[in-house]
Amino acid sequence: MLRSLLLPFSTMSDPKLCLEALSALTGCNVESTTGSSQLTPQDLVNIVALREFYKQEGLKQIDYQSESLGTLSLQDLDDKDMYSSPPALTEGAEASFKTTVKINLDEFFHSQYNYDFTKLKDGDKTFLRGNEQYVRPCGWNRVALRVTNKYDDGDQWLGTGNDAWPVSYQGHKMDGSPGIILARDGNPDDEPNFLEACVEHLVNEKTRGNGVYSTPNIKMAEKYCKTFKSKVDGMMYKVLLQNRINPERREKCQREDVWVVYIPEGTNNIQTKAIVQESIRPYGLLLKHV
Repeated sequence: MLRSLLLPFSTMSDPKLCLEALSALTGCNVESTTGSSQLTPQDLVNIVALREFYKQEGLKQIDYQSESLGTLSLQDLDDKDMYSSPPALTEGAEASFKTTVKINLDEFFHSQYNYDFTKLKDGDKTFLRGNEQYVRPCGWNRVALRVTNKYDDGDQWLGTGNDAWPVSYQGHKMDGSPGIILARDGNPDDEPNFLEACVEHLVNEKTRGNGVYSTPNIKMAEKYCKTFKSKVDGMMYKVLLQNRINPERREKCQREDVWVVYIPEGTNNIQTKAIVQESIRPYGLLLKHV
């Protein structure tokens, strides 16, 4: 079961900063409302994860089939993604390429489970989730998302026992390119082995790009994270998603710390989103000072 952790107020849990982080991840203007949210945490992981998948597929835009989100453009502008139905040009050139999505902070976040990892160093300590190693995001601050009692199969996926799902991290632009799949920290293996791995990567249908990628390695995810400058305090921040991944839906790539959820060829948009929901579920927004 989850354990309550009532933490002292932190700048990184400032609602305005969290909204900026969500805006950076989604590519739209995320604002607060006292009404119902137009975006759920699961929508968040769908947007972040599927944006790269659809770009792999060669699409320039997709219909998100939601009145609040409309059509998602996959075109980059200064490394920022844009949504259709832009607001008025008077809001500025950058804002004109984005739509506004409103969320209810109480519905979206779950402050009871916020956790400050910024001062922690685990060293040789080992943590498990779903009987697999959990590399905690030391150096980061986690703002918890409200995901309990949201799925038909209960909350076991979010626990710490053997039936829990392992932890993965979602970085910006984590696609199926060989550079991500095969890159190693430090010097790569000798060239023949590297080229052999490239060929295997390209011919293996479950690791050649047709899917959604994440990693259990927080340091690797950080290399592909989104960075933004906050208007709250003028500081630069990195932002990632902390997820749980269904071990039955995940495939390990040639590099073991890269996981892919395979999406079969010919799968339509509705089926694709269903696969993601059954495979990857977010539970934390991670923030870190640059």
